[in-house]
Amino acid sequence: MKAFASDNYAPIHPEVIQEIINANVDHQKAYGDDSITQKAIELIRTAVGDSAAIINFVFNGTGANITGLQTVTNTWNSIICASTAHINVDEGGAPEKHLGVKLLDVSTPDGKLTPELISNLWVRMGDQHTSQPNVISITQSSEMGTVYTPGEIKALADLAHQNNSFLHMDGARISNAAQSLGVSIADLTSKAGVDIFSFGGTKNGLMGAEAVVLFNNSLGKNYPWIRKSAMQLASKNRYIAAQFIALLSNDLWRRNAKQANSMAQLLLSKIENNPKIKVTQKTQSNAIFAIMDPAHTVELQKKHNFYVWNDVTGEVRLMCSWDTTEEDVINFAQDINLICK
Repeated sequence: MKAFASDNYAPIHPEVIQEIINANVDHQKAYGDDSITQKAIELIRTAVGDSAAIINFVFNGTGANITGLQTVTNTWNSIICASTAHINVDEGGAPEKHLGVKLLDVSTPDGKLTPELISNLWVRMGDQHTSQPNVISITQSSEMGTVYTPGEIKALADLAHQNNSFLHMDGARISNAAQSLGVSIADLTSKAGVDIFSFGGTKNGLMGAEAVVLFNNSLGKNYPWIRKSAMQLASKNRYIAAQFIALLSNDLWRRNAKQANSMAQLLLSKIENNPKIKVTQKTQSNAIFAIMDPAHTVELQKKHNFYVWNDVTGEVRLMCSWDTTEEDVINFAQDINLICK
């Protein structure tokens, strides 16, 4: 049975495999100086906007976030993020270890930061005794499955820039967010004032590829050494880049995201009226968050793979992927409703 634990569980999309095969001919220059990488860079620039100054590829999302953030942080800086943010919860302390920074994590009801929640954090600026905040980091879609609108992102970008700071976006599920809102990736990044963008692909059908996009030339002057010292420079970079060629050709990014998002909506429609289930967040991308009786969860997990999000409340996360089908959803929903009664 298909898992509902994570979109990382899903296989590689066949079009991505084919593009890797297409790249696997002849000799090409190493370390990104190849024609395939250059084609992928141009496709990304078209997707995110012409203001994308520097585009580089890395192996994974943590690598994208850490190397991107390193371009604008020193060890005396702090990064403002939601308490549920991936950099705060699921990256094994990598920001603290590799950047030496302090994370100012802010509790939110829905995984999203707002200017009202964080505007008071730029205090004691210039005081050598306290860390100096200089980056807001947001996740799109958020760890709670909610999405930021272009206007919400722009408001955070304006706040950051007013405080001589930067806006970083962890776009692990950027495709799901853009598809949910019916907007372009550029609408959520360059046009909204994002400075540093981790362009995620692994959760949307790629084998393992992420890109770091910097919207200012001055931010990238040290990036080649940052990436190399972080062990994120691929010698055969064309195989990473080829995956983005597939993702950004023939609207594959949107097709995959649409399937995952629509399956989440279908699952929601099948379980939201069950009185034993309390949906806790708006289902705006490909994830459903709900509270169930822990005993029901244990019984369901004997047959279906999904994660418990909060052991205290019994909240679970049900995640759909690009290859989730209506049959998968219907079978899962039937078992949920059979057990949760």
